[in-house]
Formats: sequence, C-alpha cells, structure tokens
Amino acid sequence: MNGQQQEAIASYSLLWERLEAKLSRMAEQLADKVPHATKNGIYDSTRIDWWTSGFWPGMLWIMYDMTKQPRYKEWAWEWDMRLEQAIIAESNFHHDVGFQFLPTAVIKYKLTGDQDARRRGMLAATLLAGRYNPAGRFIRAWNQVKPTSWNHGNEGWSIIDSTMNLSLLFWASEETGDPRYAHIAREQANTVVEHFIRPDGSVRHICRFDPFTGEFMEALGGQGLGPESAWSRGAAWALHGMANTSRYTGDIRYLDAAKRVAHFFVASLEEDSIPLWDFRAEPEKLETPATAATHQSAESLFIAAEPRDTSAASCAASGLLELADQVPQTESAVYRRSALRIIDSLTTRYAEWDDPNYEGILKEATGHRPGDQNINVSLIYGDYYYVEAAAKLMGWKNRIF
Repeated sequence: MNGQQQEAIASYSLLWERLEAKLSRMAEQLADKVPHATKNGIYDSTRIDWWTSGFWPGMLWIMYDMTKQPRYKEWAWEWDMRLEQAIIAESNFHHDVGFQFLPTAVIKYKLTGDQDARRRGMLAATLLAGRYNPAGRFIRAWNQVKPTSWNHGNEGWSIIDSTMNLSLLFWASEETGDPRYAHIAREQANTVVEHFIRPDGSVRHICRFDPFTGEFMEALGGQGLGPESAWSRGAAWALHGMANTSRYTGDIRYLDAAKRVAHFFVASLEEDSIPLWDFRAEPEKLETPATAATHQSAESLFIAAEPRDTSAASCAASGLLELADQVPQTESAVYRRSALRIIDSLTTRYAEWDDPNYEGILKEATGHRPGDQNINVSLIYGDYYYVEAAAKLMGWKNRIF
C-alpha cells in the first residue's frame, strides 16, 4: 500500500464509520424489503425480479468483506437463493441480471466459496449470454413489449445500462475457462464504443438495431431528455462499465472510451460537482434568497430548476476510482481528485446522517425524469455505489462490477 492510499484510508475512516452505523440501522429498518426508491424517506419494497433487487444485499456483502462482522453475512446470505427461486418461476429477468447476481451470488461465492452461489451466478451469466444478437452484435434490452407507433417493438433495442452487466460475463469466462461469455461481453462493449459513446464523450441511452440484419436504425431518448441528449446516469453507466471492461480485458480501446466519457462527465458537472439528471437539460435558474440553503455557495442567488441525480454522481465517482487504478500515477491523480470532489459533495450536501427515521443515504436522486417517476428521492443503486466508492477509498479489492 502506497502513501497516497494510506492517507486516503485515514482521511475517509470517519466516513466509513458513519456508513457502518447507517447500514446497521438500515438493516433493521429494511428487514426483508426489496428496496428501490424512498417515499417520504421510507424505502418501498418491490418485486424480487426487479432490476435493482441486488443492490441492498450487495451493500451488506461489502460491509461483511470490510468488517468481517458475521451479522452482515447473515443478513445477506439468502438473497441469491430468493433470486434463484424467482428465476425458475414466471418472472421478468432480462439484461440487468448482472445488477442482481453480481452483488449477491458472485460476491457470496468469492467471499465464502459457496458452490450453490457459484452455480447461481453461472445460471445468470448463461441467461445474459442468451440475450445476445449476433447479427447486430448487441445484448437485447428488456423483454417483449407491445409495438406502438413509436417504439417499433423492442427486439432490436440495446441500452447503455448493459455495460455495467458485462462483468458477469467476464467473471463467468474466468471462472469456467469458457471464452464464449467474454466474446459476447466484448462484442457488446464494441457496440457501445461504436454506437453509444459519441466523439465528445456524451452517451446515448437506447440504440435500435434491425434485429434481423443488425443494421443500426436510430437512437431513442429513453430516460434522457431526448435521442441526442446526454442522460447523466447513462454516462455514469458507460464510464464505470468501460473501466470495468478495460480491467478485465486490458484492451486500450475500452480504457480510452472510459476516459472520454469521464472527461465529458466531469466537465459537465454543476458547481457542487453533482450532475443534473441530463447534461443537456435546460440550464434555467430559479432565484432564491441568498440565505437559503442551496447546493452552491452562500453568496449564490440561484439554483438549477432541473433536478440533480446523486445516483449518477455516486456511480461515476466509483468508476473514476476504477479508472484511476488503471493509468499512470500522474494521470491517476486527475481522475482520483474528480472522484473525491464528487464524494465529498455527496457526503456534506446530500447524505442523510442525522434523521434516524430516514432509510436512504443519498437524497436528490432522479430515477426517470421524462416518466415523472422517483424524482428527488433516495435510490438504492445510488446508495450502493456510494458505499462501493467509500469501500474503494478504504482499500477494498474484491471487485464484482
């Protein structure tokens, strides 16, 4: 461990202590919930096959790995079993099984050697590989939806979120020695570089391909402002996912792609180092009293009219730390400083530490702005990546994404 890493651990040990206390309380509050978003500070409970169902147990497994306290393992132990029971029933598992099985089955196997967890992780990887369309070289998004005048059916859709799920395929190849999983992951990553990440580093959410010929047809707006906008969480998925892909493959193309997105992301942040939900949302400002608590300095008279997204911030911060680990030290410092600015802003301005009844960690996340869903809430994946980033600052090495 070098001096910089030792200094970071000392600097962020207080944050880690606060997170330990927070997660211990959350474990009692959430109990058997499958949390996704808060309402009035209380986490909901959604379906076990919902795409976010792996993030809460993933937070518990990170805590177990970092603290070795058995209670975290006990709280997290049965989640991959619950997911397996759902996967063999009528369910809606799709391209996001990596989000569900990496922070449950795969990390459980890594930390405990549990063979059933390994089997469940391989089941999920095979399901994900089965979604690959070889004509278009993409992993299909979601399951069947009814065609309308605008969506053309979704057999040819692929989305940027899948970039974060590729780690499941790379893990499966490493674990079994079977290169087919990694072949598919690389092809999806190549498609992301070619069609999703623009030259300026901004990112599309959905790309539509002809499912029979593989021809690229168009970009769709998805959860962004529009087809050619720059949805900030999509950029975070791309930044972190490309950094992960670079780590698994050692391929400079993916490292360069991660850097390009990182530069766009950091350059587009608001004054407090947190992004708006879409980087191309209207920059209208609302006047507010100078004495009001804003996200800017006390002297500022204006705040953004459009909501921020702290979940994009936390995912990008963790991705920036991942990127910093893969480049020379002088370059690494640039990405690391950017990550720390984001984490420090989240910690001081957006994290809820004092209200014992508030079940989330990060406030002011935005789920789906165009759909008017989950705006100015806590989102479980935003909380997860905040914990993941903090763990990395404390020296955590058992990467799963």
